[in-house]
Amino acid sequence: MRSNRRSHAVFAVICTLLCATVAYLAAEPAAAGAAANQAAAARIATPPPPATAQAQPAAAEFAGDDTCTACHESEGHSLSASLHGKAANGRTPSAKPNQACETCHGPGKEHAESGDKTKIRVFPAMAPHEASAVCLSCHNRGNHAGWEGSGHERRDLTCSTCHSVHSPKSAERQLVQPTETKLCATCHRLQVSKTERAVAHMPVREGKMSCSSCHNPHGSISNVKNLKTGSSVAELCTSCHTEMRGPVLFEHAPVRENCATCHDPHGSSNDRMLVVRMPMLCQRCHIASKHPATLYDKDQITTNKSNRMFGRSCVNCHSNIHGSNHPSGQFFMR
Repeated sequence: MRSNRRSHAVFAVICTLLCATVAYLAAEPAAAGAAANQAAAARIATPPPPATAQAQPAAAEFAGDDTCTACHESEGHSLSASLHGKAANGRTPSAKPNQACETCHGPGKEHAESGDKTKIRVFPAMAPHEASAVCLSCHNRGNHAGWEGSGHERRDLTCSTCHSVHSPKSAERQLVQPTETKLCATCHRLQVSKTERAVAHMPVREGKMSCSSCHNPHGSISNVKNLKTGSSVAELCTSCHTEMRGPVLFEHAPVRENCATCHDPHGSSNDRMLVVRMPMLCQRCHIASKHPATLYDKDQITTNKSNRMFGRSCVNCHSNIHGSNHPSGQFFMR
């Protein structure tokens, strides 16, 4: 009897200890969670530290538009007449009350008081990447998204190289030249001169196209030629010349790879903007065939007055030179 009573007593003590342990373990996560919640509430209630003067200039550092235009009156008039002066647009500098000038040029109170030009942003005196960074703070979407790393940016061009906020000479895009073609010609003289060719050229001089019809001057993410459409020359050309797009049963390798293999996209002295007159164009690749390989291969072309020498030359027979869907179109003759 005594041994049974002792066993029951020991069992009761063990049960009591187990219950106490379980209760402690259950209460500990709850206490930890409550402490975490209290800490989070304290962080939310505590206000963030004030921004530094470099990150957010204080209002006292701004001089105001009236102070700026008191000396720079002509710049103030030109700004109000441009898209940057449309206060109704929330993305323009003029949308900030009394800070239209200093949105781009930075806080100007110290400059207004001392007259020191180093106390304000003077874009011609700034490094190219620093000047462009000011413009990219707003113009960083759409066609401007590929500017960083583009060909123009790598050559230390800035936004002010082509655009002028205060003294534009064009009615659109605030260009520094009257037309887009004249602006591009300041650097790309060879390409623009080709558009003046008399035989075949892009309709740029007639005003039906411009350089930006094919190129994005602010850079492209998908190709190296700043092309506006696609990732290759062929994709850009077929976006207009859809009849050459394909797919076709028999492909012509130069057509598939690059239209510029045979055509000069800016203009040429040859028909159809060919880089070389025919039949020399075809004979750059087809130098061993059943036809005379070159014009100097004896006198087979000149004496016989072959149709491969005049008119459309090779394409008199190989008319579907861009590709054929005919079952017998291996030689692009149908």
